[in-house]
Amino acid sequence: MPRGKLENIGIPTLDEDAFASDKKKAEDHAEKVIEIPIHKIEDFPNHPFQVRNDEEMMDLIDSVAKSGVIAPALVRPKEDGSYEMIAGHRRKYACLQNGLRTIPCIIRNLSDEEAVMIMVDTNLRQRQTILPSEKAFAYRMKLEAMNRQGARTDLTSGPVGQKLNSLKSLSDSSDDSMKQIQRYIRLTYLIEPLLKLVDEGHIAMRPAVELSYLEPHAQNMVLEEMEINVCSPSHDQTIRMRKAQEEGKLTDEVISVIMQEEKPNQIEKIRLSSQRISRFFAPRTSVKEMENEIVKALEVYQRYKKRQREKQER
Repeated sequence: MPRGKLENIGIPTLDEDAFASDKKKAEDHAEKVIEIPIHKIEDFPNHPFQVRNDEEMMDLIDSVAKSGVIAPALVRPKEDGSYEMIAGHRRKYACLQNGLRTIPCIIRNLSDEEAVMIMVDTNLRQRQTILPSEKAFAYRMKLEAMNRQGARTDLTSGPVGQKLNSLKSLSDSSDDSMKQIQRYIRLTYLIEPLLKLVDEGHIAMRPAVELSYLEPHAQNMVLEEMEINVCSPSHDQTIRMRKAQEEGKLTDEVISVIMQEEKPNQIEKIRLSSQRISRFFAPRTSVKEMENEIVKALEVYQRYKKRQREKQER
């Protein structure tokens, strides 16, 4: 049987075949946005950033209700078929508040170190309000990840050199100096109640850094003295307490004497022992919350006394 002519049949060249193959490979490896059930996404382990019901969150919830999730979250796959959230914890919460069951995500295979660094960078870049404690643990996590990564790739530097290189790289990629980053990381050694006072603005950065060098028992004593004397330690006071500890001379009595010192700018304050009033409050109630409740109670009592006087005058 005679063969037909092939004049009108286009035969791809080798170059065209290679181009098509490369294009398909690129499409196969390209990251795609996929709707993932929220219940299959776990939070990042020890995520240092809080998800707060503040004004920013209310705006995000409203935005998701009106327009959906504009920027997809970033997750990495886990061996059991679930996913780990890298960037998008607040978007996930906003979706849940709107009753959504899925969230658009980009799935990316990442090492532990890569995941930490992306998680920290995206949160530091995108969040408008960041607490000192959040920055502290974020910087610590990223620096530790960079040190681990550097130890595997740089076999010529010792541990000290690797840490200095990592610290400099971390500073270069942030708005804080190397010294300031070190100060933030020191905050992670504070006991939780003192760290909360730093977040609330009751303890300044420099005194907080000095307090971080004290043993936990000494930190608890400082906290107790703060509550009794209704004051916060100055930088000078914390330096002296740290020095006393280094010399083996820091006792409960020394802390009490230092904390009871009158500061030049300190106005007279009413002092209430926490032991006297703690029974009126739930466990772990902060000093600020106690103060607010006491003021409210006094306002109610004042209105009651006013009504009593008005009855007597009739």
